[in-house]
Amino acid sequence: MAKRPFGISTHLYHNHRLCREHLQEIGAHGFERVELFATRTHFDYHNPAAVADLQQWLAEAGLVLHGVHAPIGESFSGGRWGPPLTLASADRDARERAVREAELALQIARRLPFGTLVAHIGLPRTQQPTTADNSRDAARRSIDELQRLAEPLGVVVALEVIPNELSRAGSLVHFVEDVLDRGGVGICLDFGHAHMDGDLVEAIETVSEHLLTTHVHDNRGRTDDHLVPFEGTIDWPSALTAIQKVGYDGTLLLEIAAHGSAKDTLVKARKARGRMEKLLAG
Repeated sequence: MAKRPFGISTHLYHNHRLCREHLQEIGAHGFERVELFATRTHFDYHNPAAVADLQQWLAEAGLVLHGVHAPIGESFSGGRWGPPLTLASADRDARERAVREAELALQIARRLPFGTLVAHIGLPRTQQPTTADNSRDAARRSIDELQRLAEPLGVVVALEVIPNELSRAGSLVHFVEDVLDRGGVGICLDFGHAHMDGDLVEAIETVSEHLLTTHVHDNRGRTDDHLVPFEGTIDWPSALTAIQKVGYDGTLLLEIAAHGSAKDTLVKARKARGRMEKLLAG
């Protein structure tokens, strides 16, 4: 049986401009795949030279670009988000700006192939969104447009489970099945977000038929801490059993934050991966 791939999101270095050394650290800790978090203060996806650099750095580190996280904010600096970008905005100009930024991130695939564009629909509850920020009709228009742009590039769009009414596990399944009438769109199951919203195992079962990729991290059920697995209150044996039961054999992509140094966090992530592999081996 082929070994299950594990990856790391560059979310780990989100406060910094992404550089060659970050990717070398990820590769040196035994991870095979990377998801790029497309925030311009972290990685300037507008700049073809930056994409060319990224291609070279990945090759040097022996890493594969698994996917790209569509932009969700104008910037991220000092642990703070700049103005949000929401694909579900009822304001036409705001929605079109979010789509345009997502399209620019998607264009990375013209030079550097990847399989999945992870997208948020709407803002999380912590940002106190209005109904105009989280419009289902606006979300449909945006995702329809992104799917059309992604298809010729060989990219699928994965809508992430996040803490809002549009993006709970059951709501996303309804969105994918009943609102979108073409393929190329599925779900990114974010373990930490599903845990905050209730029952992670139930969420895995709910999204199983549309599960394209994952964001794997832990928390204590209240705040979105992006802890290394086994540092919060997720029941990992049950979650990983459920992942196997539904037949998901794709990448387990760790979207963790640096609590302490990034290098120390990667050491913990490598150990957590070992524990997860033992659980998966049963």
